[in-house]
Amino acid sequence: MQILTVVAPVFAARCSVLVGDDGACVVVDPGAGAGEQVRTLVAAHGLRPRAVLVTHGHADHTWDAPALSRDLDVPVLLHAADAYRLDDPFGTLGVLDPRHDPAGPLAQALRAAGVDVAGWRAPGRVEPFGTADDGRTGDVELDLGGVRVLARHAPGHTEGSTLYLVDAGDPDPVVLSGDVLFAGSIGRTDLPGGDPAAMQATLRDVVSSLPAGSRVLPGHGPATDVATELATNPYLPRGR
Repeated sequence: MQILTVVAPVFAARCSVLVGDDGACVVVDPGAGAGEQVRTLVAAHGLRPRAVLVTHGHADHTWDAPALSRDLDVPVLLHAADAYRLDDPFGTLGVLDPRHDPAGPLAQALRAAGVDVAGWRAPGRVEPFGTADDGRTGDVELDLGGVRVLARHAPGHTEGSTLYLVDAGDPDPVVLSGDVLFAGSIGRTDLPGGDPAAMQATLRDVVSSLPAGSRVLPGHGPATDVATELATNPYLPRGR
């Protein structure tokens, strides 16, 4: 499978376009300002969109999802525990809500990108997977019309944070980690829905069990791999 990358202007959020052998594609995490780039890429490559996936419900990863869902006529998929965030992605950001902190970092980034804070419209087609209870959901296989992805629940940053394993049948799949794991760091747990204990369990039980050779594409920042993070990331348990 081919993975194309678009970087959104707000917080440089990574948007990945997964392309199957037959030209079917899935858009992952279209943050604010990524939509037009995705449309151009889809048209230039003659791709056939099948779905929009989001790793979690924060606005910097979901803002362009509703418009792409409508324009490309595809559903938005995310873990059921984060589905409520699509009703008001700013309202679930607590202190980062740009409506309450117009001078804050998110408000400034949105203004710089020309994003209208009042312009959010929830997507009309949402297909949650997993369960919204407090327990960790097992792996969910998503077969999206020629693009197969394994969704692995990884709560802590948010309740429904999810890792997407691409080419999961390979010994070393590519992992789209959202804001769970970064190169040398991890996602914050102090926003509404964040849970330090759940994050520690995710790092211990989910992230640390990934194949060491897996390439990791985080929601922000440079790509990395599991072996490097196990050896150098101060937040991950050692000794595997």
